[in-house]
Amino acid sequence: MRGKKIILGVTGSIAAYKSILLARTLIQRDTEIRVAMTPAASHFIAPLTFASIAKSPVALSMYPEAGREPASGSWHIDWALWADAMVIAPASAATIAKLASGLSDNALTTIATALRGTLFVAPAMDSDMYAWPALERNLDTLRSFGVQVLPVGHGELASGLIGPGRMMEPEEIVAVLERHFADRERMDGLRVLVTAGPTHEPIDAVRYIANHSSGRMGWALAEEARDRGAQVTLVAGPTPLPAPHGVETVRVTTAAEMGAAVDRYSESADVVVAAAAVADFTPAEPHGGKLKRRTMSEGEMNLVLAPTRDILRTLGERKRHGQILVGFALETSGLVESARAKLFEKRCDLVVANPANEEDAGFGGENNRITLVTPGDTRALPTMSKHECARAILDEVERIREGAASGSVDAA
Repeated sequence: MRGKKIILGVTGSIAAYKSILLARTLIQRDTEIRVAMTPAASHFIAPLTFASIAKSPVALSMYPEAGREPASGSWHIDWALWADAMVIAPASAATIAKLASGLSDNALTTIATALRGTLFVAPAMDSDMYAWPALERNLDTLRSFGVQVLPVGHGELASGLIGPGRMMEPEEIVAVLERHFADRERMDGLRVLVTAGPTHEPIDAVRYIANHSSGRMGWALAEEARDRGAQVTLVAGPTPLPAPHGVETVRVTTAAEMGAAVDRYSESADVVVAAAAVADFTPAEPHGGKLKRRTMSEGEMNLVLAPTRDILRTLGERKRHGQILVGFALETSGLVESARAKLFEKRCDLVVANPANEEDAGFGGENNRITLVTPGDTRALPTMSKHECARAILDEVERIREGAASGSVDAA
């Protein structure tokens, strides 16, 4: 952290008092900080407080005072180019919505949208606000822009309610920043291929066979690899998630299309993470138009299915020396046993096992509970956000690469 330049953004939240502690902790880590506040934030903390701590004027107004304009004439660009990172803590629902929609109407949001360094956002709000669907959508949008959205804490809130919405503690935020600067170039120069989401196998022109995969796990993996400096290609099945910023995203629909895309990109990849939930079967003869109900039998409808290509098995058979292959195993029972069988049958270096029948984990949600299975180890992790799971998975990938480079680990 020594010598890093960080902008601290403070918005209108009762949690703004924690930002004073965050500012002091950052300075104690020998960083240089500047503070930008929204007008609403000044109702909670006086700008003079931050100016005294940072030894620098606070950016509060869009327009500098007469006679104090920067030489460039664009002070917000000066700040944005100066910073290695910006941390908005606390980040209110209003500021999150502005950033997600590109609305820059105050000093803080103007700096944030011009920033070249990494933007971190630490949400803070009441639990009911945090559960509002638009807030979840806006946070997903920010993640797709490459913004690091920090998890909220669970506990007593200013309203007196108990629930999620507490701002991450200052010491934890500093730890995230320290890790960010340490990790930023850990995968520099590597090519990473990630598959994500479901596939849709057509029955006719309007109906298809699919599963409940949302693509969130694959998205988190692509974004984490990007943040570690990798050149990332994401092959994505049908999902409404926006393409992650800075990631080459290839959209596909069927298992056959996903297989063709993987064939095209896997040969040059150093790491392949097969997180997609690819259909195992597809209709043998999909109907070209729409099947009419009135022309169908009133009894059972028989649908003939044909197996799709096992993409993971193909990747294992073609895996070149030094390439790391990560597979996923979603099971309702025999989780570790199935994952270990897949590890050896499909020549994976790592299989990520996760249960399909647990509340608050797996398909569709924000969280997951994974077990990392390698040839020599099995490590179960607690329920975490999918972004935290992505970090754990790529940490394991790096350990495998380091072990292979030193000759101490045998690939599967």
